Amino acid sequence: MVSTVAKLLSVAEPAKMEKPYKKQVLLFYCVESQELAQKISAQSDLIQLQSINWRSFDDGFPNLFINNAQDIRGQHVAFLASFSSPAVIFEQLSVIFALPRLFVASFTLVLPFFPTGSFERMEEEGDVATAFTMARILSNIPVSRGGPTSLVIYDIHALQERFYFGDHVLPCFETGMPLLKQRLHQLPDANNVVIAFPDDGAWKRFHKQLDHFPTVVCAKVREGDKRIVRLKEGDPAGRHVVIVDDLVQSGGTLIECQKVLAAHGATRVSAYVTHAVFPKKSWGRFVHTDGKKSRRAFSYFWITDSCPMTVKEIANKAPFEVLSLAGSIADALQI
Repeated sequence: MVSTVAKLLSVAEPAKMEKPYKKQVLLFYCVESQELAQKISAQSDLIQLQSINWRSFDDGFPNLFINNAQDIRGQHVAFLASFSSPAVIFEQLSVIFALPRLFVASFTLVLPFFPTGSFERMEEEGDVATAFTMARILSNIPVSRGGPTSLVIYDIHALQERFYFGDHVLPCFETGMPLLKQRLHQLPDANNVVIAFPDDGAWKRFHKQLDHFPTVVCAKVREGDKRIVRLKEGDPAGRHVVIVDDLVQSGGTLIECQKVLAAHGATRVSAYVTHAVFPKKSWGRFVHTDGKKSRRAFSYFWITDSCPMTVKEIANKAPFEVLSLAGSIADALQI
């Protein structure tokens, strides 16, 4: 009787959870993403780089060759893409559509920056939502032996764009915010940091990931034919204010925000964007001249390497500092 009661009262040892299976991944990449691909490979012995011959015929159309095509059968395969301009999209799509057909065990497309993401809605009849067009193209990637393609994108402009994709792809939306938070905690004035959002859209997008920091929200208001940035809520006085957004193009909004924050007493202003697009070298507006920071300049401007062409252009130019996605992508390849 005693032994029976003892057995009933005894707490069974919890079953030991098996360690998750780690898969070997063969990583292909486009030409401009080579440096990022090498950084990703350096994160894990399970990620091996593969090569593609990127050539062109005399008429300019791509002449492509996937090296060791037979050796990748039954392997987990990934492709690191960069749709930096329409000129390079077609050749990469050609490879992206070919790889799953080579009897691979699974296929993952890593597209850190979804370039048409900010063109996701129609404001009047005749507007073309190119974000939907790009999503439909990627939704038609052939299914591999392992099933639908996994599509890894960082800080897409609008989360509802996940519904633009069809059932042949599985969008995995990642974020660069952990990289920013890690860097902010390394600052000597980390306890004095305030996060600023340039508009309500950025606040909705990121405030939950940065909720342990005090926040400031700006807003764009229309005055006549102009859109003026105003301080909507929060107090930047005496603080190191970091403006956070998903991407930057010309940088005009960030500059106007910096002026407003400085006028309200911010002692330092910095910025973070995941995607530094900077068309027509507009990053030049932020560079410290002669290596010195002017009174109105940004203290830091953090970006990721989601736009590799920009990373090459701003190398060693203050106030820019690159926070690499390599570790995060390496982790995503194991999902």
